[in-house]
Amino acid sequence: MGEKYEGLRLRNQLCFPLYLCSKELVRWYTPVLEALNLTYTQYIVMMYFWEKRESNLKDLGSAMLLDPSTLTPLIKKLEAKGYLTRERSLKDERNLVIRVTEAGDRLQEAALSVPGALRDCMGLAPEEEQALGALIHKVLMNIEKEK
Repeated sequence: MGEKYEGLRLRNQLCFPLYLCSKELVRWYTPVLEALNLTYTQYIVMMYFWEKRESNLKDLGSAMLLDPSTLTPLIKKLEAKGYLTRERSLKDERNLVIRVTEAGDRLQEAALSVPGALRDCMGLAPEEEQALGALIHKVLMNIEKEK
């Protein structure tokens, strides 16, 4: 492969190690979250609701960068597990208000060890973790601007 194609080598792609890292982190989460009866996507949705307490599909979709068509079955599964409830908004019946339940709060207690275990797995110093997080957020913000 000549110089002309140097930009197409895997070793020169930032997207490739990011892809591999994301894939491996989700794979690492799988057995940890199975113990909580959650998938990774369900886990990040629950983290959103543990922080916000209640929301609607539009705001959740904006925060997760996911379409309502992806989120609706996810929310229904979390509702079936008893972690969330969905009710029509009193202000606007077209909107659903999604809230954390008491069972969802108990799940939060059970999930307390997950972030620390991930930190141990990644092996980054706190300042490295903060720097990496800041860079990833910057990249995401720049990508979102380009849409």
